[in-house]
Amino acid sequence: MAAPNARAETFQLASNTLEDGGRMARAQLFYGFGCSGENISPELHWQGAPQGTRSFAVVMHDPDAPTGSGWWHWVVFNIPADVTSLPEGAGDPKSGLIPEAIQSRTDFGSPGYGGACPPEGHGDHRYQFRVYALKVDQLKLDQATPAAMVAYQINANKLAEAQLEVKYGR
Repeated sequence: MAAPNARAETFQLASNTLEDGGRMARAQLFYGFGCSGENISPELHWQGAPQGTRSFAVVMHDPDAPTGSGWWHWVVFNIPADVTSLPEGAGDPKSGLIPEAIQSRTDFGSPGYGGACPPEGHGDHRYQFRVYALKVDQLKLDQATPAAMVAYQINANKLAEAQLEVKYGR
């Protein structure tokens, strides 16, 4: 892990779609696996990235999924350093809303946003959206790269991270 940055405490992630500590909205739920959401990625914006940030990565992870390693719902990297927000719906790779970035394979098996859909009766799960400030312009990975490998490269190159967490259960 990178040494803490003096400005890291000012790095913040927020959303006009979701409230930190709140509940996942229906629009952000998965469509499939018994869930009937709209599978639309939320709007996200961040500020206060540390000096030396050369790119960003954004992930959505459910650490409570009954897999032993959680569930990767969204993995986006190679976001240019001058981009500080993702509009609602950017998680659809066909939308063209973040053309510079790469969305790689999630645990649903394909690139792009996959909304919340915890097992029925499993209680609330935590859905952690994180933005990472990276010290490299690009991670040398592609859309077929598994989420765990992207996470490894993110952690090897991060300067700081910020998180927004919501819950959902059914």
